[in-house]
Amino acid sequence: MDVKMKLLIAYDGSSSADTALDDLSRAGLPAEADAIVICVADIFMPRVASSEGYDPRAALMSYGSNAAERRLEEVSQALEEARRWAANAREQLRPHFPTWEVRTEACGHSPAWVIVQKADEWRPDLIVLGSHNRSALGRLFLGSVSQTVLTEAHCSVRVARGRVAKDRSPLQILIGVDGSPGAEVAVVEAAKRAWPPDAKAHLVAVLDRAMSTALDWTEEGFNDERAWIDDILATSTEKLQACGLSVSEIVTEGDPKEVLVEEAERLRADCIFLGARGLRRVQRFLLGSVSTAVATRAQCSVEIVRPRQPTEQEHRSAAVKE
Repeated sequence: MDVKMKLLIAYDGSSSADTALDDLSRAGLPAEADAIVICVADIFMPRVASSEGYDPRAALMSYGSNAAERRLEEVSQALEEARRWAANAREQLRPHFPTWEVRTEACGHSPAWVIVQKADEWRPDLIVLGSHNRSALGRLFLGSVSQTVLTEAHCSVRVARGRVAKDRSPLQILIGVDGSPGAEVAVVEAAKRAWPPDAKAHLVAVLDRAMSTALDWTEEGFNDERAWIDDILATSTEKLQACGLSVSEIVTEGDPKEVLVEEAERLRADCIFLGARGLRRVQRFLLGSVSTAVATRAQCSVEIVRPRQPTEQEHRSAAVKE
């Protein structure tokens, strides 16, 4: 029995969060999935002693002032607003994904760490975040929040943006390739998605001659490297074509942080798929820092792909089968 995809969708009531919901219809997601819409009110909630548990009213009233009472009211209103936003997001998803199982959660705390903690507990396949915009909760949702989620989450993260192409042209997917396990996972994930018949995938490998002082970058070395990446591209192309995608291969030189963004703009890409980590030993193509930089600079959506972490139940099931 196939395991349904699990998505953790962070929503903050902003226009960028609404754009992220709309972007999901262009992400090749399955008809059946489990999703949690999480809305985190960015509010300060002082803690009482751990032995007492966490009682927000007791914590706030321990300050013994009218200001504490007012703060409690502000917290209550923020939490109620977060619940409304989460419910609104669920309703926005319903027309596009009528067979999804969608739950909502709302709480007050630091958004980034709540999202990461929830992901560690629930183990989704993908976290979805909005892009640059000041949220209705009063913070930059992509910025400190997305930066933390991108670097600390143990699952894939999609930083969602609106579509660059405003017409009904075919979806354009750019996939960074560098021969690393991380890049291979990104190719496999893109191949698993349910893309429309006219969608196109562009495999992009970026060679960086700036590393010539540390590596063998003679013409002979370059030719060997090019042959190696050509083999990787051929294998990746075969996987993507098997799922019905039209594929092009692009090999170019430069700084990956810049070239991947430039290629995405030239192709009017709808999304960039990248591995979370590239080849550390041969630092020529995709590095972890490149993934973060591209997610920040690109005009289109960017999905940073990590291998799925099995749940304890799945570990137990696998052990029984063995």
